[in-house]
Formats: sequence, C-alpha cells, structure tokens
Amino acid sequence: MRVLATAGHVDHGKSALVRALTGMEPDRHAEERRRGLTLDLGFVWTGPDADGEHLAFVDVPGHERFVATMLAGVGPVPAVLFVVAADQGWQPQSQEHLAILDALGVRHAVLAVTRSDLADPEPVRAEALRRLAGTSLGHVPSAAVSAVTGAGLDGLRTELTRLARTLPVPPADADVRLWLDRAFTVRGHGTVVTGTLGAGTLRVGDRLVTGDGSAVLRVRGLQCLKQERTAVSGVARVAVNVHGDRDGELRRGQVLLTPDRWLRTDLIDVRVTGEPAGELPRTVTLHIGTAAVPVTVRPLGDDTARLTLVRRLPLRVGDRAVLREPGGGRPPSAVVVLDVRPPRLTRRGAGRARAAELASMTGRPDGTAELRRRGLVRRSDLLAMGVPAPGEPVTGDWLADPAHWARLRERLAAEAERHARQHPMEPGLPAEAARRLLNLPDRALVDALARTPGSTELLCRQGRLYGPDGARPDLPEPVRAAVDAVRQELEKAPFRAPEADRLTELGLTRKAVAAAVRAGALLRITDTVVLLPGADTRAAEVLSRLPQPFTLSEARTALETTRRVAVPLLEFLDSRGLTERVDDQRRRCRTGESDGGGRESNPIFDPNVTCEDAGNRDKHTPFDDAR
Repeated sequence: MRVLATAGHVDHGKSALVRALTGMEPDRHAEERRRGLTLDLGFVWTGPDADGEHLAFVDVPGHERFVATMLAGVGPVPAVLFVVAADQGWQPQSQEHLAILDALGVRHAVLAVTRSDLADPEPVRAEALRRLAGTSLGHVPSAAVSAVTGAGLDGLRTELTRLARTLPVPPADADVRLWLDRAFTVRGHGTVVTGTLGAGTLRVGDRLVTGDGSAVLRVRGLQCLKQERTAVSGVARVAVNVHGDRDGELRRGQVLLTPDRWLRTDLIDVRVTGEPAGELPRTVTLHIGTAAVPVTVRPLGDDTARLTLVRRLPLRVGDRAVLREPGGGRPPSAVVVLDVRPPRLTRRGAGRARAAELASMTGRPDGTAELRRRGLVRRSDLLAMGVPAPGEPVTGDWLADPAHWARLRERLAAEAERHARQHPMEPGLPAEAARRLLNLPDRALVDALARTPGSTELLCRQGRLYGPDGARPDLPEPVRAAVDAVRQELEKAPFRAPEADRLTELGLTRKAVAAAVRAGALLRITDTVVLLPGADTRAAEVLSRLPQPFTLSEARTALETTRRVAVPLLEFLDSRGLTERVDDQRRRCRTGESDGGGRESNPIFDPNVTCEDAGNRDKHTPFDDAR
C-alpha cells in the first residue's frame, strides 16, 4: 500500500477528485455531504493496480478553520496529492497548506489542476509548479483533470502509480509509533483506533503502550482497507482493535508505541526555519503526527530554540514538526528536533553556550557525535532517541565516548592516589565515593574504569580502589609500635589473643586494627580477637595432630588458649574450609587442599572479589557470615 494525503484550498475539488479516482465517498458525515464541505478527515482507496498495490488517500479539509485537522491528516503521511482549481487559481489556503508540507519536509507529490473543463488549466499549472518547486516538494509531475467529465483522470492515475513506485519502503522491523486519527467503539469488539502506520509492523497479539505510558494495550484484531489481517507493515492505513482502553480514553492526537523503545519528553531543543527564533510567539502549538500540543518557546540562537511541551510526547532526533499560532495569524514555522534530552540551563551564560553547541547539530541522527556530547549514555536510551549506537558498551548497557572515558580513568587514578595520601591508614578509596567524585550514574562504571588499562595501575578489592603503591596501609608510628607489642606477645603464645582492654591500652582502636589487618600485620578473627597472620593455618596444623574428630575442649587445650579465643577461631577455621563440623560437639580437620590453605588470611586482597561484587563491604570478612 501507498498512502497519500490531499492538500489545497477549500472548495478546489479535493474530495470530488478522490471520489472519482476511487469510487468511494470520502466525506463520512451527513453534514459534510449536505454542505459539500469537508469538515473532518476522510479515508478512501483504489483497487489494486497491475503490481497489486493499493493507493490510499487521507482526504483533508481545506477551510482555514480546519488547518489543525489538515495537519493531523498530513502529519504521518509521506506523500501528497496537491490540488488547485483551474477556475480559481492559487489561493491563501493553497499557500498555507504548501508551507505546512514544506515544514514537514514532504518530498513526494503529484499536482492535480482540477475543473479543467471550466477554465484553461495551463496558467494555473505553471504558477503552482513554480511555487511547489521552491519547497521540499521540488519539481513534481502534474495532470489537468475534471472530476465531472473524467478528462485527465487516466493520466493522473498513471502519475500516481509512478509516484507510488518511487516512494521509499520503510523498515518493517522499525519501532511502531502509530499516531491515532480516529477512535471509536464497535459493539462486541470494544475500542477500534485508526491511523497511518509509517514504519514497523503490527501483529495480532502485540502489546502496545499508550503515549503517556499509562496503559498497555493488546492488539485483538487488525484491518487494512477493511480486510482482516494478522500482520500489517508500514506504510499502511490500519484499523486496530485494542483491548485495555479504559473508559474510552483513546482519541485523535494520541499515539500507540512499541513498549520500552521510546523516550517520552516534554523538553526539546529544535532548529527553526521560516521565521527567526527570536520572533516566535512565546506560546504556540506544536503539530507532529496527529498531535497538537501547546508549547512555550525559549529562543536560544538565531534559528534554535527550546520548547517546553504541556504534555510528554515520544519524539526522536530528526523528527520534523510544525509550529503554528492558534488561529493562523502568522505563517507556520518548521522545526527539526535536535535533542530530546537536553541539559538544564541553570547557570549564567548557559543559554549562549547551548546555542553555540546546537549550531553544529544537523538533526540527522549521529551516534558518534551524540556520544561525544554526552560522554556516557545507556545504549537503550540512545536507540530510543532515534540515534544508532556507535560501538559496544564499556559495561552493561553503558556506552562511553573514548576520549571522555580516558579522562575519567585518569581522574579515577588521581583520586585514588589522593585518598591514599590523605588517609594512610585506609588507603583504599571506597568505590561509592569514587562514583560520587566522578559524578558517575552507575557503580558498575567504577569497576569498569578500574579494569581499563591506564598510565596508573588500579586495584579494586572489596569495594575499594588502590593505586600500585597504596595497596597496603602506611601505619603511623604509634600504631606500628602497638602492633609490634602485640606481635611480641603472640610469638610467645600464638593463640592467646590480647584482651580487649589490652588492645585499648595499646591504642589499637577498631580503625587502627582494621588498618593493621589491611597492611597484613594482623589477622582479625573478630572485632576483639586478633592474631598474627598465618595463625589460622598454624592452628589447623596443630589440630590435625589430634585424634579426629575432636571437641572444643580438646582444641582449646591443644592450642593453649581460652574459650574466648577458641570458639571464634574454630568457627573461622570452619569458614576457611580448614575444619568442618561432624556434629554439635565435634569437628575434624579437612584433608587435601582447602580454599584457605597456604594463602595470606586477608580477604580484602581476595583477587576474586571486585568493586562491583563487593559493594560497600569494606570491613567484611568470611567470619562475618559464619557468626
């Protein structure tokens, strides 16, 4: 199917012409037929041609009071049948309709000079062709016709068939955006909506979401030219029976969308043509598809502006629309959408800076340029903006501009080194703090940056970042002296951990103990039980010489320690895989290699734990899980 809209001044014979071409009555309402005046959109079509193609027409009103309805008809349509009457010539609504088509960027048309039986059509044809040539329509084929006598209709059909063969075929796998031009209820079927499907494919059973995201609808049935279909691809006129419409909320101007594929926005930056942006009224109406939405205009540059919409619409970069003052007091202006997620302008001079940035934007979707401007963006969001993804994500769904990513990597290394200098006892920069410092939207990006090669090596362990020289805390002299005192005591009795009072007396606060553990100087069993590194494997060796299995009392005696130390130490050995419970009273040493055997008992340097995995478990040990 190929779909065209009519255009032209009121009473120039648009409806009579499509009636003659199709044999169908486009005026649906009795009032229209009584007055001989089109008041609403009409829909008619031809039979199949030699190639099996149908031509469908959206017949629009030509009266100046119904320009908004005309815009709803031509908005989703890729081609037009432009009509001028030979006996009246070029008229004001001819000019306004042409300006609207030019603003929408319509490039395909056929000119029909009607009523050629009443006046010489050639002067009118020459003037109309000259005016059309100066717009996006360019040089178009034409035919002089009479709907009354039938003269010229065969020639017009030939030109329309040629036009249909040149129209581009949109991708069948595109995301659906169906602007609604009618919505009504059919007894026994429920809500039926109609519209021009510009691209993509609709299938019975599909799920569609309303433009405001408030409802998900199911496609119960499809019709195309009154024929039942199981699937329809654009461009096509479709009638869709939907299930899920609440209280008949669907109406003209609304839109149905492929779920999770569109961004809805009420703030856009656009390029304006037809009138300087600074001369636009502060409040105008934005026409796109079949929607007509009031907007507030904020000029930015000579031809760029920011539009604030009263309701959110599913828009994409490159969309074309029309700005029109209600009542038509001034010519319509064309807009091309440049950005559907523009930055907020809150600082002094931000408007001028934004205008300079917009000056270089073309409105053609460019993934590389868009990523360069944003630095970081989710791939799904970029596609929803209508912009192709220029590369593969750096992590998850996140895309990064290479230059911006490299700068972030250097900043992260500098922040990790600065933190190590300022906090020698806790040199690891918490990953969440790094995320905030770099203003990153996702913690996963911190871990990805740490893995990225750079001039400075970064280690990411247990939710903290370390530079190559900052992986071990630099213990202050008082803490080092206190650790040495503990070490001397433990060398005499390896499993008689100092009492909490003794740790306090030495000045080993919880923070100091944590630093000593990270430095590999102590092994923390609990917050108040610390031993020397390697004490866990040494204890396992002692216990392995006992008759197996053994009790807590036997273990305490063999280790020459107290119950205060023996209970948590055995649980710690269980968690390390060095021992295991036999029953409620007894344990035994595990044979063969264990997860903990022969390696340093310092979980903060576990190479299998990343920032992303560890979260904020800065002081977590396997014993925490066992307790």
